[in-house]
Amino acid sequence: MLDRKFILENLDLLKTNIANRGMQVRLDEFVQLEGQRKALLQQVEALRAEANMLAKSSAAVEDKRAKGQQLKAEEAALTEQLKTIEAQAEEIYLTIPNLTAPESPAGGEECSLDIARGKTPIREFDFPIQDHITLMERHKMLNLAAGAKVAGSGFYYFTGAGALLELALTRFALDHIMASGYTPVITPDLVRDDLMVGAGFVPRGNESNTYRLEGYDLNLIATSEITLVGMHADEVVDLTQPIKYAGLSHCFRSERAHGSATRGIYRVHQFTKAEMVVICKPEEAEDFHLELRRLEQEIYDALEIPYRVLEIAAGDLGAAAYRKFDLEAWMPARGGLGGWGEITSTSNCQQFQARRLNIKYRDEAGKLQYAATLNGTAVSVCRPIIAIVENCQQADGTIIMPKALQPYLPTQYWVLK
Repeated sequence: MLDRKFILENLDLLKTNIANRGMQVRLDEFVQLEGQRKALLQQVEALRAEANMLAKSSAAVEDKRAKGQQLKAEEAALTEQLKTIEAQAEEIYLTIPNLTAPESPAGGEECSLDIARGKTPIREFDFPIQDHITLMERHKMLNLAAGAKVAGSGFYYFTGAGALLELALTRFALDHIMASGYTPVITPDLVRDDLMVGAGFVPRGNESNTYRLEGYDLNLIATSEITLVGMHADEVVDLTQPIKYAGLSHCFRSERAHGSATRGIYRVHQFTKAEMVVICKPEEAEDFHLELRRLEQEIYDALEIPYRVLEIAAGDLGAAAYRKFDLEAWMPARGGLGGWGEITSTSNCQQFQARRLNIKYRDEAGKLQYAATLNGTAVSVCRPIIAIVENCQQADGTIIMPKALQPYLPTQYWVLK
């Protein structure tokens, strides 16, 4: 979240920013409520000051008692009004998005800019291309029918080479980012409501894409970003060196799209993900954002997957993100004709999450400041697997695993026949 004083002093900037993001926020109502809140606070403070003066006065005991009870009753009534106003203001406050980087293009998803390409060119095939479902079922890597039988549409089983490929991908990615100082962490798959909200995710409501456990203050996480930043809620962290995590977790998303471009394992309800999270000083955030993007590109260059880098438009940013890059892989059979599909994202959230979660550090003068948080996908296994099997297929239906993954696989799985 943004500082309340900053919001009230920069209303035109905030309204423009909200409009550029295509969001609906009751900002004028928030301003009105903030005014009421401040007025009520002043009244409460005035009553307390009067009560203090009364206690020190020379008035008769009975008179002091009667007046004191009256002041307490008035204060209690105002305090109840204040709680109501504060709750209403807080509800709106939590919907106000982060500011947007000047580099982010205006407009919606279609306005995101293609700013770079990976080292591997798009492959020209001289034989009919098969999609990942056909290839993976042929090689007994994937069982969609069994997943649907036990959990419903959008779930799956990785079997044989599919299971080993998931393990190989996650370990390869972890090894790569650990070499840059990221500490591996296996996080809980469940998180409390308040930490979901603090990280910028809404655990309830029609726009929520998360699963909530009825009867419990718990949610299945959509990404380990939530649990990694949540681990430091209400802490003063030591940022002499930045905190750099490589989180491994299952992720759960309730949304399920339909259509040829999202068939198979492109959009599923559960998947394994290795996520990078950085907690640093605000002035370091931009450099770490570029580091996260570099690490993502290095991973997919090593896997020899064709990809493009997008500068995400303002209208497609999450509420917490100040600036965001996506990597999209070329998937030769996507939608029947081939297409780009998102495989990673990396966001600079500045102090937005830290302010909501109360994550602070001491600056050089010893003053408490809010930290900055960033996140980036190393691998979210399903979509990279689609890109690997479709790009690495051969005319005879075999699949040659990328050389970078071969050391992580038994030799008999280097070429799937």
